[in-house]
Amino acid sequence: MTKTENEKKRLRRKEGEEGAPGPITVDGDMPQKKFYRSRAHCNPLSHNDTFDYPSHPSKMDWSTHYPNFKTEEKSAANRVLPTVLDIGCGFGGLTIALATLLPTKAVLGLEIRAKVTEYVRLRIMAHRKENPGQFENCSVMRSNTMKFMPNIFHQGSLEKIFFCFPDPHFKKKNYPRRIVSQRLLSEYAYFLKPGIGKLYAITDVEDLHNWHLKHCRSHPMFRELTKEEMENDPCVKAMYSETEEGKKVERAGTKKYYAVYQRIEQSTAEPITAANFFADGQFGVSSS
Repeated sequence: MTKTENEKKRLRRKEGEEGAPGPITVDGDMPQKKFYRSRAHCNPLSHNDTFDYPSHPSKMDWSTHYPNFKTEEKSAANRVLPTVLDIGCGFGGLTIALATLLPTKAVLGLEIRAKVTEYVRLRIMAHRKENPGQFENCSVMRSNTMKFMPNIFHQGSLEKIFFCFPDPHFKKKNYPRRIVSQRLLSEYAYFLKPGIGKLYAITDVEDLHNWHLKHCRSHPMFRELTKEEMENDPCVKAMYSETEEGKKVERAGTKKYYAVYQRIEQSTAEPITAANFFADGQFGVSSS
């Protein structure tokens, strides 16, 4: 089929009944990225679009996300619940790779941009159509995770959280927008399963990587995995090579910085006392 014929076919699909505009991509067809491009980043603290979210995680309906996924790992209410999150999933490269790598886990990509979320949804639908019985364990949802995670996920329900090439927010005044911070790490620790849950972070910005190291290493509920432990984790290899942004970095020949942190058991965490409640320099506290 020539390029002209392909274009005519696409235009016919765009024209719905009686000439009304239809969708750019029909469910089941692989979407073209050029029709779904969006700004690379947005400010999550001032993003005022309306998001659908439940008042409590128990009211979240996951059946539309995983209608045909069969697994023995279900909640007490016999529902399939996502245990692997790709936060800021972009165009879904890692989300889809994890679905194959972790076939017994329900994988969820979370993205704040509407057009990009729709692209990933269509991409997953196309993979399901082309590969019957596969990719039923992955889905995507539009949400602002800096605001709505407590409305969506139960305590101790997650096994893996991925942050791949997040917005570095270079200006100091914008540091509160960073997806990894001391406050948010406490929230992630709340959702991750103690002794099992892991937080994965990768970036091509060394300054941001140092920020991740500083905050994750100092948080009492996380421990950094050793180099050997990371080498034995297949998810690290997927995180390093499967994201669209990661492939772009490889083409540019620049370096990637990454680390993985495990949610430790409560019994092994450092006790919180008056002496260590505040960080050095906060509220007049000084270690000298």
